Amino acid sequence: MPKLKVGVLYGGRSGEHEVSLMSAQSVIDALDKEKYEVIPIKIDKDGRWPDQIIQPDPTRGSGLDVVFPVLHGTYGEDGIVQGLLELANLPYVGAGVASSAVSMDKAMMRTLFLQDGLPVLPWEVVFNYEWRDEPAQVVQRLEESLGYPMFVKPANLGSSVGVSKVKRPEELAPALDLALSYDRKAVVEKGLEGAREFECSVLGHTHPQASIVGEIVPAHEFYDYDAKYNSEDSLLIIPAPLNEEQTQTIQEYACRVFKAVDCSGMGRVDFFLDQQGTIIVNEINTIPGFTKISMYPKLWEYSGLPYSALLDRLIELALEKHRERQALRTSIY
Repeated sequence: MPKLKVGVLYGGRSGEHEVSLMSAQSVIDALDKEKYEVIPIKIDKDGRWPDQIIQPDPTRGSGLDVVFPVLHGTYGEDGIVQGLLELANLPYVGAGVASSAVSMDKAMMRTLFLQDGLPVLPWEVVFNYEWRDEPAQVVQRLEESLGYPMFVKPANLGSSVGVSKVKRPEELAPALDLALSYDRKAVVEKGLEGAREFECSVLGHTHPQASIVGEIVPAHEFYDYDAKYNSEDSLLIIPAPLNEEQTQTIQEYACRVFKAVDCSGMGRVDFFLDQQGTIIVNEINTIPGFTKISMYPKLWEYSGLPYSALLDRLIELALEKHRERQALRTSIY
């Protein structure tokens, strides 16, 4: 059998560019070279594709059998690249266009969670024009509806880039300035004191499955960028020290989240457990960190699916999703 040509797509125009480089290198190293011809495709920070890739359709004529996007954040995890791959009629790993877009947007994602009856924290959305034109009214609205502490985040970014925990009034303006420097809208959510953080990996297409659950004990006050990627003091506890009912609830919620946003392939769902014992859904990441020490592959490894076999399964799911789409009618005649 000829080897499958797998294009690993990484880098890109995102605040998570460096994280993407680390994830992609792990994927490239772990793909079975007996099964796959691996073709790295690095997109520069300014959005330039490799010279050998033809513009304006960077995938046409490439001879690729399947694409493995490892593009975290904007222009990669938000449906833009997925749309390009759909136009090129190429199979690709992970969520589709709509699922990627709504999962990337923390406000739209939470709206879908609420519609499915999933528990989420109270939140508000602040647009850049609101903050520019009516800052006093924005501050008053946030203080009245959420109170302190609160978390301020760019709506369309991950890896805790641009995220601030705001404890006092004087910290709110700098936090909004920072978040809105990355995106045109910010999501501001009620902060939890003393909450524990958990993650669960989901794998599948029509019948998603949840991994065992892991707990994050961040080195800093919350799991920010430095705590995730630079500090050796953050702890990943696998399996999480939870009772059976709590574990099953998180796994059930994880699969419900996956379906609520119509995800496919992979997703890592993040949770809080508050001091009253309530499990709260935080978010889903449709292209989670993929280094060998990242939580998504580690949870599957502890669940009995090693890193290399996980990559095989994701490629199988990409081909399955593509065959399903190819079977759909595109004409009334």
